Parts: sequence; structure tokens; C-alpha cells
Amino acid sequence: MVRHGTFAYTWDIVGDPAAAERIAGLGVSTVTLQAAYHSVRATTPWHPRHRVVQADHAAAYFRLRPERWRGRLRPYPPGWGVPDEDRFGTALAALTEAGLRAEAWLVLTHSSVLGRDAPDLTVRNAYGESYPYALCPAQPAVHDYALTVVREVCEQYDVPALMLEACGWLGMDHVGHHEKTSGAGLSACGRALMSLCLCPACRTALAGRGVDTGELARDVRAAVDGELQRDVPAGTSLDEALGRERAQAVYDHRDQVISGLVRAVAELAGGRELLLMATDDPQVTGPDVGIDLAGFDAPVDAYVLKCWGSEEAALAQVKAAASRTEIPLVANLTVLEDGHARIPALAADLVAEGARQLRYYHAGLGSPARLASVRAAARMKEREC
Repeated sequence: MVRHGTFAYTWDIVGDPAAAERIAGLGVSTVTLQAAYHSVRATTPWHPRHRVVQADHAAAYFRLRPERWRGRLRPYPPGWGVPDEDRFGTALAALTEAGLRAEAWLVLTHSSVLGRDAPDLTVRNAYGESYPYALCPAQPAVHDYALTVVREVCEQYDVPALMLEACGWLGMDHVGHHEKTSGAGLSACGRALMSLCLCPACRTALAGRGVDTGELARDVRAAVDGELQRDVPAGTSLDEALGRERAQAVYDHRDQVISGLVRAVAELAGGRELLLMATDDPQVTGPDVGIDLAGFDAPVDAYVLKCWGSEEAALAQVKAAASRTEIPLVANLTVLEDGHARIPALAADLVAEGARQLRYYHAGLGSPARLASVRAAARMKEREC
């Protein structure tokens, strides 16, 4: 059978006695439940006590044990929604009682509040500018912080799986702060160049791979300024803009850091399933790590592929990934976009192209009509897909 699941926030469930049964009524078997998450403003259409949650900073929704945090980076507790010192635990218990399988949703390197606290541990572009929302995973302190998040969840909660989001680099693209970066006309390649991290840790690692990082920074700035100021295309890819050898050094550096982090998480996971939000393109930065799915050297139980936007692109992505890896694929569909009525048919098509599981985004954010689309999709049996 195809496993159907949905995403949920803890504030959708804590303080709402009907929430877990309402989610179970969608027909899904699994809930991907927020344990560590970035800042967001979210509607809560079903909650009896609030309608909008303003999560002003990244926070840990699990029980914080101060003595376990020894480094510079320490998660903040949430200060919104219904007060509860262990919101993840409370929501987990409610979902379990409703017969649902809950997996921990962990956002590891995306935290504006921690980036502002420790700007030296963030991604730095070729101009020396910090992206405060993006902790650099090549920094040992960030690596240790991410593993402490995982360790704390694994030690405190009996969850069967961990879904890892943002366990690599976040780059130029980031929605927030009334984003005003699109009008400058940077191409996809230009934005990829602006997403290259040249913090001290990344410079050292790239230099160890034979890259002259000073020259690399100058070349990146020249290519980006060419697009911004003279409409001169930087190229179609990092390979073209930087040259194959330097681009490959960047990809190898990223792969080493991301796979090392995932291997360390696997050691802490104690046999729990690891689901990695990913895309099969090592040029990509963001919450879905850009890796070579066929050659990724870490013990992952499934890759979670974001199947939002164009249906054709989503189907092509899953088909291509299924042809390159034997690791099971989880298709992440959103019901929040227009065309949500197509979700049942799209889910069936994605399974036909190779998806083994489906996750629907998002049980707490969807309108009645959108959640009806989830309910219809979840009724499908494997033979119908």
C-alpha cells in the first residue's frame, strides 16, 4: 500500500481536543509534525482559541533541557499559540492516541534569530555579506547544534522517523522581510552564484580542494555584477559560470558536509527512518538539499521530493529520480496552490512514475475544499495508483 501522510504544526493540535481526530479523518496514516522550525505566520482556521499564529523566530517545540546545550547556538522556545513547555510531546501524544504515526519534522540550518546571534556562523556570499537566516553547515558549531537538536528529539520521544529539512546550505532565495530581490533580474545561475558560501570554513575546505577562493570570489562578483549592471548572462549553470573543475569542487564540498551530517544523524537516530528533503541537482541550495541522488553516500531511507508548481515538472522530477536511485521516493504535494482539486489525480500519477509515499502540505493550513482533496487522494489504494 502507498503510505499517505500530511504535515502539521504543533499549534494546530495543542489546545484543540478535536485536532488529532480531524487529521485522522483525512484518511492519512502518518503526520509529519514540526519539532524544530523556522519563523512563519500561519493561519489556524480550525483552532478554538486562535486564528493566526505569528511565530516570530525559529524555535524548538520539543522540551528544552538547558544542560544539554553547551555550544554557542541554543534554540529559542516558542512564545506563541497555547502555552506548553513540551508542545511536540503534547501533540505527539494526541496523534498517537488517534492511531496516527507521527514523524519528527526537523529544520536544522534555517534560523534567522540564531544567525543574528552568531553572524560568523552564517552563509557569506562572495561580497562578504551574511545571510542571517542561513547557518552554514560547514561550521563545526552549526554541525554540533544540528546534532544536538536530533539527539534531544531522539532521546525524549518515541518517533519512528525523522524528516530532515534544511540540513545543508540555504542560499540567495529566501521569502521574508518583504522580499525585494526579484526585480534586479538575476538569472537562476546568478542566484546560484549569490548562494555560494565563502565563509572562513567553506574557504578553507575549498582551498583544500585546490580552489583559489580569492579568485573564485572575484569571478563570482564579476559574473553577478555583469547580470545586475549590464544584462550580461552569467551562464546557464555553475559549471559554465565557474568552469567544470571549480564547480565540481563546490559540489564535492557540499556533498561531503551534507552526507557527513546525515551520517552523524543516522548514528543518533537509533534505527529510526531518515527522510531527507532533497532535489537531484547539486547546484541547488535551500530547504531541500541539492545532491546527486545516485551517488549520495549516507544512509537515507527515503528522499522527499517537493512536487509543487508545475505538474509536468513534478512528474518529470519523480520519474528521473526513480531512474537514478533505488532509495524510495516520497512525493511532497501542496494543497495550498490553485488547482488543488487535481491533487488526487496528481498523486496517482506520481505513484505511477515511482513515488512510494505521499505527503500533503498541510493539514492545519488547508481550507475545507483543500482538505477534501487530501481525503480523496488518501482513499486511493495502491492498485488504483
